Amino acid sequence: MLTEPAPQTMRLPLPLLLLLLGAWAIPRGLGNRDSLTATAPELDDEEKYSAHMPTHLRCDACKAVAYQMWQHLAKAEAKLHTSGGRQQLSESVYTDVLEQSCSQAWQDYGVREVNQVKHLMGPGLDSGPQPSVSVMVTGGPWPTRLSTTCFHYLGEFGEDQIYEAHRQGQEALQALLCGGPRGVCPEEAPVTRAEL
Repeated sequence: MLTEPAPQTMRLPLPLLLLLLGAWAIPRGLGNRDSLTATAPELDDEEKYSAHMPTHLRCDACKAVAYQMWQHLAKAEAKLHTSGGRQQLSESVYTDVLEQSCSQAWQDYGVREVNQVKHLMGPGLDSGPQPSVSVMVTGGPWPTRLSTTCFHYLGEFGEDQIYEAHRQGQEALQALLCGGPRGVCPEEAPVTRAEL
């Protein structure tokens, strides 16, 4: 006599189960609301094909580079951390660390458009206004452009000056790379109140 095997039950991890239940419940919960839609940013020819970072994204790129340099140096210093405080890296170590920060994949960065303004998005960048739904375009030319930008700053300022700014704090490093009269990030003008 042949018997059929008992049916096996399928077990889903709790997060996946909640996601599936949520997706099933959403259409009923929206009622008469409009559906949410998002489109990828429309990139112009410079944004698509140029080997260089487009001018309007250079401030964001500089901030991303400063953040990544700071992160990599801080992680290297943390490995040397002793009870006596923050250890200073040797010149050969911080030179290697800065080289690695520029050589990384840069895959977490991309372009997003909010209110018809394009910005680079990723770790260390201000996310700005948050739409309910948005699309970020990653990959493509962005990782290469960010790596090139990083190496540009490394060559322009040198490892010693960058590490010294890092030792003063994340803001000092960003000010060195991105601020000042030669910087790509415009100085924010102080807000003054008009007298009544």
